[in-house]
Amino acid sequence: MCLGIPGKIVEINESGGLKMGKVDFGGITREACLEYVPEAKVGDYTVIHVGFAISLLSEEEALASLATLQEIIDLEEELGVGSSDEAQA
Repeated sequence: MCLGIPGKIVEINESGGLKMGKVDFGGITREACLEYVPEAKVGDYTVIHVGFAISLLSEEEALASLATLQEIIDLEEELGVGSSDEAQA
């Protein structure tokens, strides 16, 4: 299964001839390659998969996706999925 995470582009630069950017994932910032979305600009939301921006999306779509991911995390915590107790069983 592939997982693309939406984030907001907060900075764009060039590194080694590639369009790169810093992307904010709700307070955690990571660098990602923006070559696949050449029209991307600071303030845009993008889907990042293994360090590459693969598409742009609206702020509404990004926030909805992030809310869904948070619901999954909350449910996993509630159910104890991935807890250290499970790993020791």
